Formats: sequence, structure tokens, C-alpha cells
Amino acid sequence: MDKIPITPAGFKAAETELKQLKTVDRPAVIKAIAEAREHGDLSENAEYHAAREQQSHIEGRIKELEGVISLADVIDVTKLSGSIKFGATVELFDEDTEEEKTYQIVGETEADITKNQLNIKSPIARALIGKEEGDSVEVRTPGGTKNYEVVSVKFI
Repeated sequence: MDKIPITPAGFKAAETELKQLKTVDRPAVIKAIAEAREHGDLSENAEYHAAREQQSHIEGRIKELEGVISLADVIDVTKLSGSIKFGATVELFDEDTEEEKTYQIVGETEADITKNQLNIKSPIARALIGKEEGDSVEVRTPGGTKNYEVVSVKFI
């Protein structure tokens, strides 16, 4: 299988979530299932079915995180420099709206647009790869073409 590029912060977050799921969430849901079983008829027990569904979600997330951690290729972005690549924190000037935006290019598993972390496979990230400060970038998105100027590139 292919390695999954991930930042040290993303790797630590995955390990922390996995530990939380295994040591806190999983035992709590097992206890909830046991308590719901004590209430009798399972076919009409909403608490039991809700707890089983939650258990299914927890077990699925545990498997997903274990897979990510086992295939992780942790890349220390502070040792990188030069043009835009994985791990870069990029400040962009949106030539259409005249707003500045800052994004970090991260792996697929840690991407979160609410934290300004772009999936390396996203249209914006793909258009930025290899560019440098001062370059203009045209990005084709589902919403139309966007034009950006690269203001700065940092590896922090």
C-alpha cells in the first residue's frame, strides 16, 4: 500500500484521537450497551440500538485511524524550503475579491477547510504545487476560475 503523507501535528492528532476512542469512548459505549440490555426486550429498546450504532461508528473510526497511523509518512515541514510543496503554508491574494487567504497544504486525512488546511489533492493545492512567491496562479474550481497571487511561502 502507498504511504500517506502527514504532518507531525496531523500524526499526533490521529494518535490522540485513537487513544481517546480506545480508552474512553469504547469502554463507555460497552457499558451503555450492557445497561441497555438490562432493560429487557432488545427488539424495542432504543437505547440499545443507539449504543450499538455508536459502537459501530467508534470501531470503524478506530480501524480507519489505525490504518492511517500504520501507513503514515510523517514529513517534518520545518526542514523544507523553496517552492510550494506538501506542508507549505501559503499566503494568497485573491485577485477577484482582493482578499488575502492563508492555507497549509496537508495530507488527505488531516485536511480541514475550517482550519485552512487544504487537501494536497484539491484543485487549489494542485495548482499551487511548484509555484513560488510572486507567481500568479489560475485555479479551475467547480465554481469557476479563480486567480491568485502567491504572497508568501513558509514551512512552519
